Amino acid sequence: AIIVLSGCSGIVVATEKQPPAVGDAAPQLELKNYDTGTVKLDEAIQTGPVVVIVLRGNPGYQCPLCTRQAGQFIAAAKDFSAAHATVVMVYPGPEAELEVKAREFLKDTKLPDGFQLVIDPDYTFTNAWHLRWDAAKETAYPSTFVVDKAGKIRFAKISKTHGDRAKP
Repeated sequence: AIIVLSGCSGIVVATEKQPPAVGDAAPQLELKNYDTGTVKLDEAIQTGPVVVIVLRGNPGYQCPLCTRQAGQFIAAAKDFSAAHATVVMVYPGPEAELEVKAREFLKDTKLPDGFQLVIDPDYTFTNAWHLRWDAAKETAYPSTFVVDKAGKIRFAKISKTHGDRAKP
């Protein structure tokens, strides 16, 4: 979107920040995995493509659509492994209790090899990628990106609703 502002010195054109799109270089991602340390996009792409799934986190409850989407991707783990892909699920929210909420999200689910659940305290990543759904009881737009080994986005799906999410 383009915003035009007029003033006494003429016209100023400013662009509204947009989420990454297909063909763009992926912005940096460096987030804490609540179990094993830090996940960095530039390191993860060295072994193959990276699928970045932005969940809604905990907007006051565990989102059942996020749970279903995560389950679908986990069920396709063999396909991702065969493609040498890493799947990074981003769990955004306020920093207070975010790790606890992320653990609740997974419940007793053990993530397959190549899968990571990272936390996004205070929406640092979500804001940097311009995916913040800044409304009451919202956190982030459910989104899925595929980043290739060169760091380019090859697939992007951003849902402006709770549904309409990318499938594996």
